[in-house]
Amino acid sequence: MPDLRIVNLAKRFGPIMALEDINLDVHDKEYVSIIGPSGCGKSTLIKCIAGIIDPDEGEVFVDGKLMRHIPIQHRRIGYVFQEVTLFPHMRIIENVSYGPRVQGEKPQDSKVLVTELLNLIKLADRADSFPSELSGGAQQKVAVSRALASGSTLLLFDEPFGALDAKVRTELRYEIKKMINDLGLTVLHVTHDQEEAMSISDKIVIMKGGRIVEEGSPLELYMRPKMIFTANFLGEANFLKAKVTRQSDTGSVVKVGDMFLQTSDRTRKAGEEVVIAIRPEFMSIAPGFKGEDTLVGKVVGTRFMGDMIRYEVEIVSGEIMFVEHPICFGELDIQLEDEVALKIPKHLVAVYSPPERGLEKELQLE
Repeated sequence: MPDLRIVNLAKRFGPIMALEDINLDVHDKEYVSIIGPSGCGKSTLIKCIAGIIDPDEGEVFVDGKLMRHIPIQHRRIGYVFQEVTLFPHMRIIENVSYGPRVQGEKPQDSKVLVTELLNLIKLADRADSFPSELSGGAQQKVAVSRALASGSTLLLFDEPFGALDAKVRTELRYEIKKMINDLGLTVLHVTHDQEEAMSISDKIVIMKGGRIVEEGSPLELYMRPKMIFTANFLGEANFLKAKVTRQSDTGSVVKVGDMFLQTSDRTRKAGEEVVIAIRPEFMSIAPGFKGEDTLVGKVVGTRFMGDMIRYEVEIVSGEIMFVEHPICFGELDIQLEDEVALKIPKHLVAVYSPPERGLEKELQLE
């Protein structure tokens, strides 16, 4: 099974730098998702890997083999698009066996593999159906099977579930992930769905403006993002400008307006300007309480979200904070205009150096 290695990859379209200095390793049997704002270069990257687009600079290696000048059909890479690309005039079994046929394999030689794949996706009983007779989710499973029948052990997914409704998309991604795990395949998956990326990936790659911002496990990127952009893009976070007031062996204290918060950060010095990030679900909200390690403010908005209540709180320094209270912990007696306090465990306060170009620009998605 293949490793994928990308070295110094770059691609320009006229004045637009679509990819710049991309370096990435995807290990054997690893499931890696790429996420980022629209136009950040996600799809361009995997098209360069597949051979659909030729990069201007850099190299792509699959299982140690340089892909330069190797035609698409000989790279043994499966590509699954967002739009279902099955041949509408062919039956399902003909679609799945298309790859082996064009590669010159005898029908009897590929029959066993094709049958196994149809059984794996639980569509053996629909082998003689046409694509139009299947649901969108079933068609995408056939598209994946067709890629596998061609001998692909590296799969590139370009928003493969994007055209499906939410419930089907959720069910299908887990089915496909199980199949990938069972077969021991390597996957690079482009998606705009952050929940999808976090739920099925071994590693997530965050892109912005044609460059890789950060990469790591879903848990690592969500709980301990190294970059402000990652904290903002993956999930949601409140950002506040603050100043370090004192430092100790266990962390630091930062001042927000006239309020103080403990953090676990031990890298900043007293007097240093910082930016702190706090996710809405990392805070608890209580009416009327004031004490240490809290942000105090007034409720200016509430919204019932089904599994949580989302509070909009204007803290006394003037910033708006969003707080999420899980409804499973019961309803709170908090109304609009109530004075409340927000308490945050110190290990859940992320601390960053102020961006050179300013916080507002750093948070922009383009």
